Amino acid sequence: MKWRNQLSGSPVWAGAISNREAKEQAAVKVSRLVEDQQVIGVGSGSTAYIALEKIGERIKDEGLDVYAVPTSKEAEMNCALFGLKRTTLTAAKPDWGFDGADEVDNAGRLIKGRGGALFAEKLVMASSPKTYILVDESKYVHKLGEKYAVPVEVDPRAVHLVETKLQDFPCEDIQLRMAAAKDGPVLTEAGNLLLEVRFSDIHDGLEKELSAIPGVIETGLFIGYPVEILTV
Repeated sequence: MKWRNQLSGSPVWAGAISNREAKEQAAVKVSRLVEDQQVIGVGSGSTAYIALEKIGERIKDEGLDVYAVPTSKEAEMNCALFGLKRTTLTAAKPDWGFDGADEVDNAGRLIKGRGGALFAEKLVMASSPKTYILVDESKYVHKLGEKYAVPVEVDPRAVHLVETKLQDFPCEDIQLRMAAAKDGPVLTEAGNLLLEVRFSDIHDGLEKELSAIPGVIETGLFIGYPVEILTV
């Protein structure tokens, strides 16, 4: 039996979606890749939300059984709304996945994590043979870190230790991400804090170097993963 209330029948998304027309074109592309009985890693953010909407249309029209490994509560609730059956990485390995990105450089390196789901997104991406990254031209940069700081997810007990260790890196600025709709800092779904770190240089080994700091759970650098960029 399904819930019949306003929240269960409404998408989990707030506010306007920028560049919606372009994002819809990318979403249609990824929806055409779906096959019956597949397990798909489902990313977070506005482009991933639109892709879920398009996949839901195919599920309804063609009677497909599609299983999703969502990377956030937002994605999980939208999967339920659009007809994707939810599963987990402990139960199934994704056949492929899709996600958005905050920045993409010419080498296909990514910054992700403005939505705060970077840890789960990286787990799902690393578990998938391929992840399609859905972006419009506004996401491309000549230099990674050009528009956005790098999110760094940190155990709350280690926030001062991590900030101190980050001073050994080429950091230009370190800020604690503060919430817009609650008092205090943003807490991730795992109960961690997010630092916003601007680096003067982002080299290929930086992701691993940051992850080696005690207390760092994950970073928003996605470098060297099996991704294919879908651009409109």
